Amino acid sequence: MAHRHDSSPRRGPAANGRGVKKIVVLISGRGSNLQAILDAALPVEIAAVISNNPAAAGLEIARRHGIVAEAVDHRAFSSREAFDDALAARIDHFTPDLVVLAGFLRILTDAFVQRYPARMMNIHPSLLPAFPGLGTHRQALAEGVTIHGCTVHFVTPLLDHGPVIVQAAVPVLPDDTPETLALRVLAQEHIIYPQAIRWFAEDRLSIGPGGGVTVHGTTAALSALLSPWEIQ
Repeated sequence: MAHRHDSSPRRGPAANGRGVKKIVVLISGRGSNLQAILDAALPVEIAAVISNNPAAAGLEIARRHGIVAEAVDHRAFSSREAFDDALAARIDHFTPDLVVLAGFLRILTDAFVQRYPARMMNIHPSLLPAFPGLGTHRQALAEGVTIHGCTVHFVTPLLDHGPVIVQAAVPVLPDDTPETLALRVLAQEHIIYPQAIRWFAEDRLSIGPGGGVTVHGTTAALSALLSPWEIQ
């Protein structure tokens, strides 16, 4: 989770004419989704990895791959707005086509979010709109749901909302704990987040007037655990 979202942008991302799209990845911790993105060998240029936490392990992952790794420590700023301004300045230095929130544990101001309409993605560990915010796995178990999962969506100013790009579902088992459920969901995060970025890179995503995302070039198939149904 990591931001605030709302009013859906009405147009999908446009090609920038430069060929390969550039992305900037924002992290706060271990960088497991960053590693999954790297492992997927996507047709993108990762211009930089930026963290609000100078000790984030994910920064070292970036450095090992020869990627610019920077920290903008939120504790050095007197207000959320000042931090967001400094973060935006570093992001914009790299002129990315897409900003990828990959375990970035900061709530971003509306002004920050609105700088990147239809150009900022987040992954959230629940089947949104269910269980926004923190503690999603504990919430799911407390509610007694039998299916849980994760969601990749475009970021808008309302927290953990925004046009849904792809979701993956997992069963909730009778003996699950928040920790075991989190691991099962995380495995799916590592599949669907790289896929969503690939679709963006291939200009296959568009946002309709009602705020729904169309993934061009997919076809529906019978499945109860993945949407869009055909991952290709």
